[in-house]
Amino acid sequence: MKREDLIESAGELEKVIPEAINEYREKQDKLVSIINERMLKRADIKELVGEQNLDMMKDNHKNHAMFVEAIMSNPNPEVLTDTVLWVFRSYRSRGFHQNYWSAQLSTWIDIIKANLSGKSFDAIYPLYNWFTINIPHFTNLSDKQLDHFR
Repeated sequence: MKREDLIESAGELEKVIPEAINEYREKQDKLVSIINERMLKRADIKELVGEQNLDMMKDNHKNHAMFVEAIMSNPNPEVLTDTVLWVFRSYRSRGFHQNYWSAQLSTWIDIIKANLSGKSFDAIYPLYNWFTINIPHFTNLSDKQLDHFR
C-alpha cells in the first residue's frame, strides 16, 4: 500500500460527532494516565520501546491523545497519514519495536471503551481501527523511508 492509498482510506472515515470529541477532550488526562500505567506494567515493555525510552513512550501517549483530539476536530486525511508515518519513522529510529503500536493501540481501544460512553466509543473507534489495521502499511512505508536516510 502506498501513502496515497492510506490518505484515501483515511478520507473515508466518518466525522466524529462533537459529543464524542468533547468527552474525549474532557477525559484526555485520565486516559493518558491509564495508558501509561497499563503499558508500564507490561512484562515486555522494554522490548517494545527500548531500555531508555519509557519517558519517550509517555510523551508519545500524551501527544497521541492531543493529536487524536485535533484530527477528530479538524479531519485532514493527508495530515493524519503523514503524521502517523512520521511517528513510526521517528520512534522506530529510536528503538521502538513495530509491535509497540499493536500493544499501544489495543490498550487505547480498551481504555476508551471502558471510560467513554458507548456512543462516544462507537464514534471514535473507526479512527482507532484505521490506525490498527494499517500498522503493517505504516511500518513498511516508514521502514522504506528510514532505509532511504541510511
